[in-house]
Amino acid sequence: MHNKKIRKAVFPVAGLGTRFLPATKASPKEMLPIVDKPLIQYAAEEAVSAGISQLIFVTSSSKRAIEDHFDKNKELENELERRGKYDLLSMVKHIVPEGVSCIYIRQPEALGLGHAVLCAKPVVGDEPFAVILADDLIDGKEQPCLAQMVKIYEQQHSSVIAVEEVEQAESDKYGIIKPERLYEGVWKIKSIVEKPSPAEAPSTLGVVGRYVLTPAIFNHLEKIDRGAGGEIQLTDAIAQLLTKEDVLACQFEGKRYDCGNKLGYLEATIDYALQHPNLREAFREYLLKVHQELS
Repeated sequence: MHNKKIRKAVFPVAGLGTRFLPATKASPKEMLPIVDKPLIQYAAEEAVSAGISQLIFVTSSSKRAIEDHFDKNKELENELERRGKYDLLSMVKHIVPEGVSCIYIRQPEALGLGHAVLCAKPVVGDEPFAVILADDLIDGKEQPCLAQMVKIYEQQHSSVIAVEEVEQAESDKYGIIKPERLYEGVWKIKSIVEKPSPAEAPSTLGVVGRYVLTPAIFNHLEKIDRGAGGEIQLTDAIAQLLTKEDVLACQFEGKRYDCGNKLGYLEATIDYALQHPNLREAFREYLLKVHQELS
């Protein structure tokens, strides 16, 4: 079972995005743009680059814009073709590459990340799969974060969770692992706890929004009680999974932007604008001008 390829990725996108109101009142937070692409497209592209061919979106009734974004828009395509804007036409036609399919599942009520993942069970079945939280935008530099994790899975045939060093004072915002080093950048997880106080945190390695999970996780999601916030916590199910099989942590190479908060979102916008081939020089000059005015 654990030798199967990772073909499916689950995107839990049913959250309300209250930290970005009123911007997210009528538009999903996952559709917030970083320069010229929405967060959910960056997440989907990361999945495809790791070999994923099925994108499974766990949505709610207010997230139709996500479905529309990944769907065909013949009216737009025809108008771009009529105007001879072939670069833009190619861009919108290939948001979903050939051979990649999108599947949408409704989460009937907001019962937490664990419940959202459980909603995908009928589509995932008995295969290993990835989970990507679009709020966590990760610039993998040399290799996308999920591709790094899939490589570890293919070598070790165990679930893999992305982690990074966090400030000890911030431990109550993360799932924190107790690690045992296997080799450079890879840890065996001895235990995991959801949002511990700084005094009780077993390390400073915090879980971020990338997971590669064996299908055994569904058995634990179905049995666990509601945890923090009255929700079904994925962290609690992973803690149970640890009692049955190894779970590894990948201290990925790259930079994570927490786009679930406004400062992280603004940092990502600036850094990605400075990498954009059509914007970087003019934007860099503008930032230098702003810096001089603030000095």
